[in-house]
Amino acid sequence: MLLIGVAGTELTAQERGWLQHDAVAGVVLFKRNFASRAQVVELTSAIRAATTRPLLLAVDQEGGRVQRFREGYSDLPPLDVLGKLHATDPAAALALAEQHAWLMASEIRASGIDLSFAPVVDVGHGNLAIGNRAFAEDPQVVAALTAAYVRGMHAAGMAATLKHFPGHGTVREDTHVDTAIDPRPLHEIEAHDLLPFRAGIDAGADAVMMAHVIYPQVAPEPAGYSPRWINQILREQMGFRGVVFSDDIGMAASFAAGGVKGRVDAHLDAGCDVVLVCHPELVEESLQAVSGRSLNTAALLGLIAHGALAWGGLLADARHGDTRNRLLETLGRTA
Repeated sequence: MLLIGVAGTELTAQERGWLQHDAVAGVVLFKRNFASRAQVVELTSAIRAATTRPLLLAVDQEGGRVQRFREGYSDLPPLDVLGKLHATDPAAALALAEQHAWLMASEIRASGIDLSFAPVVDVGHGNLAIGNRAFAEDPQVVAALTAAYVRGMHAAGMAATLKHFPGHGTVREDTHVDTAIDPRPLHEIEAHDLLPFRAGIDAGADAVMMAHVIYPQVAPEPAGYSPRWINQILREQMGFRGVVFSDDIGMAASFAAGGVKGRVDAHLDAGCDVVLVCHPELVEESLQAVSGRSLNTAALLGLIAHGALAWGGLLADARHGDTRNRLLETLGRTA
């Protein structure tokens, strides 16, 4: 029900207490939680040891400027280089998208983490928060690369999360700090932004993360707590049966729902399975907000990874080094 953030590179006593709460489905890690590869492995082990319940551990390890773990990890190119390559060699771009996904997911799984929130499938039109995180400006190209990326993540044993539904790329504003409003009618969004999401769902994507963007011609509230977007469009019309994550309720564009309790309630009532509480200072109030609610943490069990190679085994696997060298050689030139 809640995926929470913790403050540093080791768990505090308070954070161990949070993990005992039945409403905490897991932890999302950030750059502040990273000191080294070995330290992250120790931290993930400590998180799992803090409770007997299975927990979901997640991170944003997209590549480019959104890569939380760097030293000791492959320097992953941003996704837009795959779109640039697709313009001249579509087959190579699709193959490298799978390899990028496999490499990213394999390294994260070797660190004891289940899920990287990837891929970004927003269509790239200069959004301040998205930028080169998007594959391309052409939704058909984004759709093709999305399907390939999902296949690559699945090949590494990781669930794939499509973000940010129904499409964050066309608005200019960064929802971390501003309200974002997309005035287009639904039929334009369906013909453009929803194409990559449909491709990802058809490829078997396991989860979707919502956007904190308002589409007033479709629904009055941001998509992240819009019953129409989540239940009617995503689930009923598009047939998605996986897990729905909110985006972080600490982002400014979520504040329209009110205080912490208002934000948590709005997202859960609208149909989100999991609410992201990335800022530790919001966790206590979020736990109070879900008091008395029926729990749905079982929805996340299918996202928890099993059987990953530890780092020693991954580094000994020739595919790891070959894939990294191929990516950097080809996509480095493209960038």
